[in-house]
Amino acid sequence: MFAGTLTRNTETAAAQYSGMIHSTRFDIAIQLETRPKMSERSPDYDVTAVNKSGRKVRIGTAWNETGNTSGNPYISMQIDVGLGPFRVNAVQTLEARAAQSGEFEIIPLVSNGLMKSGSISGELTAMDADNAFAGYIANMMFDLDFMLIENDYKSEDTHPDYRVEVSSPRGKPIRVGSAWMAKSSRTGNEYLSLLINTPDGDLRVNAVQNEEQRGGKTFSIIPFIDGGEQPQDAGAGLSLVA
Repeated sequence: MFAGTLTRNTETAAAQYSGMIHSTRFDIAIQLETRPKMSERSPDYDVTAVNKSGRKVRIGTAWNETGNTSGNPYISMQIDVGLGPFRVNAVQTLEARAAQSGEFEIIPLVSNGLMKSGSISGELTAMDADNAFAGYIANMMFDLDFMLIENDYKSEDTHPDYRVEVSSPRGKPIRVGSAWMAKSSRTGNEYLSLLINTPDGDLRVNAVQNEEQRGGKTFSIIPFIDGGEQPQDAGAGLSLVA
């Protein structure tokens, strides 16, 4: 559950990129500093931050990468701030690439494994503006309030229609998942398929409308059942532009 921004430094500086990374537990300023490469797969950058004592420390490494299908450049980072290592990517919107901007958004890299849905409660409500949704998902171990925001990175039909966002302690939006609009081949009813990174792992659920809800703004979140109707590449998760 991570989010953030990264900006290419245009003036000559020790750090090639500067940015922020957020989670529900921290907000940390980071820098990417060029390092000597020992081999083709050696990291291109050291990721550094300043600790509580004011000392600059190395917290990870980063690589310049190119998307296999899109051909778009992005930065892959492995970071450890004392809570265990995690992976994130820094990617650009279509508008940022077209403008040749140095602005990147940091998004989490979802693992391949999915947790079982088990007993899940949740609800999703369409907002009156901005084609957004507000909702929650909960079980006995976690309770998350989240928003569905239109995906600015969507450039192919298989890319998610929405990103799932929660807030950091400072109120910064953190992307924790993706959502796709879908239609049942059996009933013709529309629903949303969600992939969410919860504290217990990556979770697949659907947001559907029962007979009483149909035609309204409210959806019920139910465990995902693989009936062969999931949107194509829905399992691609957050690495959608990688």
